[in-house]
Amino acid sequence: MKARVYVSLKETVLDPQGQTICSALRDLGYREITDVRQGKYFEIAIAPETDRLQAAQRIEEVAREVLANPVIEDFRVEFLD
Repeated sequence: MKARVYVSLKETVLDPQGQTICSALRDLGYREITDVRQGKYFEIAIAPETDRLQAAQRIEEVAREVLANPVIEDFRVEFLD
């Protein structure tokens, strides 16, 4: 079993890196791009004998406590079977 965790800045938090990327893309001719928000992506392998509910709880805990800063970041978890 694998889990994917996506971490991104909250909408209310400024994203200077995303703004820089957006500006660079527009300078390269991609005028239709109006905004870019950058983030982080984690793919986590889980031992096959782990119960699905337990895995979900543990990955949520890892995302909340370790991978994301809850003050400025949101996260979402997706499981691959």
